[in-house]
Amino acid sequence: MTHSRRDFIKTVSAVAATSAIGTRGLGTVDRLISSTGSSIGDPTYRELTQVALDAARAAGATYADIRISARRSQRISTRENRLQGADDSDTLGFGVRALSNGAWGFAASNILTKDVVAQIARDAVAIAKANSAVQLRPIVLAPAPAATGEWKSPIKIDPFDVPITDKVALLLEANAAALKVQGAKFVTSNMFFLREEKTLATSDGTFVVQTIYRAQPSMNVTAVSADFADFQSRQSNDVAPMGLGYEYVTGANMVENATRWANEAVQKLSAKSVDVGRYDLVLHPSHLWLTIHESVAHPTELDRAEGFEANYAGTSFVSPPEKMLGKLKFGSPLMNIRGDRTQHGSLSAIGWDDEGVKPDDFMIIKNGILQDYQTTREQAMQLDWWYKSQGKPTRSHGCSYGQSWQDVQFQRMPNVSLLPGDKDISYNDIIAATDRGIAIIGDGSFSIDQQRYNAQFGGQVFYEIKGGKIVGMLKDVAYQMRTPDFWGSLDMIGGQKSYELGGAFSDGKGQPSQSNAISHGCVPSRFRNINVINTGRKA
Repeated sequence: MTHSRRDFIKTVSAVAATSAIGTRGLGTVDRLISSTGSSIGDPTYRELTQVALDAARAAGATYADIRISARRSQRISTRENRLQGADDSDTLGFGVRALSNGAWGFAASNILTKDVVAQIARDAVAIAKANSAVQLRPIVLAPAPAATGEWKSPIKIDPFDVPITDKVALLLEANAAALKVQGAKFVTSNMFFLREEKTLATSDGTFVVQTIYRAQPSMNVTAVSADFADFQSRQSNDVAPMGLGYEYVTGANMVENATRWANEAVQKLSAKSVDVGRYDLVLHPSHLWLTIHESVAHPTELDRAEGFEANYAGTSFVSPPEKMLGKLKFGSPLMNIRGDRTQHGSLSAIGWDDEGVKPDDFMIIKNGILQDYQTTREQAMQLDWWYKSQGKPTRSHGCSYGQSWQDVQFQRMPNVSLLPGDKDISYNDIIAATDRGIAIIGDGSFSIDQQRYNAQFGGQVFYEIKGGKIVGMLKDVAYQMRTPDFWGSLDMIGGQKSYELGGAFSDGKGQPSQSNAISHGCVPSRFRNINVINTGRKA
């Protein structure tokens, strides 16, 4: 539901007036003081979570959790010299998940009163008991220590404190800069912000409060040839979305970058159309993050590998785990892929996941060999045999997430990143070491098969490399790959100084579908002898 902030506050106040407990919002001055002296959440919400957990236990739950979530999002859109839209949305509610008879049940509501919270908890248990009739095997959760605390994204400026007029003015100034470039005819620009204030309590004793922020400025410039026979666009996806505040937007230099993006769109009009063939590819982090996302991160989600997830481009070739872990040669020895939810400013950064697990940093691929999958508490038990064989504790990697209070949490992607090499190698160093190749900056369209094995990727801008030098711009470029072959051809990677974060706000999964936001860190990298096709329009 979209409405004004004033209407939202009135609605919350009205609900509070009908309940002995009520709802006061997460910003209340009444705070629960922990034994350590730190403030932890709203006492109103603390009492409501206890009502839910008590009701779930009384109804027969062996485990239960409740998430109370207040989300606010804002999107501002402009085109050329005018505002196209400004949308501000709020939502507040709670969801209860319960485990009974070895099966899950879930129920949710946007009415935060004691009676409704207790009833929703009982409903979740009833659904779990009904589901147990068709449960193939009882669900067992990996241990997780009880947690208490607060976490907040490392922002400096709350984007919702910045007037919309200031945001619109910045976008229109950037648009004007782009349109000053001769040949640039159309430009759109946007800002998107999210703030989620989330309280989680579990029957294991966890009570945590988190405030999560995300921000993304974006632009798309379209250039049109003088004879109107061709048009080319440049998206600003080298400015990635981040888990930061409005300071990230002002630091993104949208006005200055708009001129560069417009010039690159114009240059694409006269760029040479690529000759098909095999090339060494030098992939910039602003491009490579998406290749990592589709060909590495998704196939190492355990539910895909186990065959429990087949929506949004299917299952996984990294299956079954018994034949893959410690054995699958995913790529060259330079390939080291880490999962985490801790990188500063990353979209997946949190203090605890939606099961109250404090995430760890874990190696998914080490020296090219598969080592682990992304897991929740339930999934970790499916790999108990592997962790024991490695002398590691069986624990979740903290990958549980629900899109909102009305969505049940399940396994979602953390940050999945290609680690830098040991040598101080830059993007330009890799180009200088390449005799015949193509450099690709920015992500574009892509296609990938149901098992994440065969794929095709485009980009934003392409440059021909000859004798270690950029000799001109190309267009109509896309490369084809088979995942293990592609990553096996990795022969040169950048060092720590060249490491960058890319990412996306909307990574879809599940049915009914949910979206989460993820970042992928990586370094510029070279892949040898990759098949390149021409995607240009034919006369």
